[in-house]
Amino acid sequence: MRDEGIVRNKAVHIALGVRADGAKEILGLWLEQSEGAKFWLRVTNELRNRGVEDILLAVVDGLKGFPDAITAVFPETAVQTCIVHLLRHSLDFVSYKDRKPVAAALKGIYRALDAEAGRAALAAFEEGLWGRRYPAIGQSWRRAWNEVAAPPATP
Repeated sequence: MRDEGIVRNKAVHIALGVRADGAKEILGLWLEQSEGAKFWLRVTNELRNRGVEDILLAVVDGLKGFPDAITAVFPETAVQTCIVHLLRHSLDFVSYKDRKPVAAALKGIYRALDAEAGRAALAAFEEGLWGRRYPAIGQSWRRAWNEVAAPPATP
């Protein structure tokens, strides 16, 4: 974007809400040089001050401190890590030629019927060819597991 006559890279962060009836609503757009937990704490406070009463489920990327920023303002919120972000992070460890088969091998984890089946699929991945070749993938999924397999909040 052009800022004071100079072209600069800036990120636009968006908060998208989905109401109980399925209607989507853009809650806000924020233009920031960088994002961090303090930024998202400010955003969640702003949302509360503008009338958001509660958040049932928040789906976030893997930013450290992001879940804490949300639950500090909305303590009953179930926070889950976005599977797309976790997959992209996982594939950062993988050579280009292995990306498709590794991505296919990870499907059993995030398509599992419940957390127990997902945990078993993760163990099977770690014991398999791709998990042995790229152990950092299993480690990253285990670190994020509580947010990946978080039970949905009850209204």
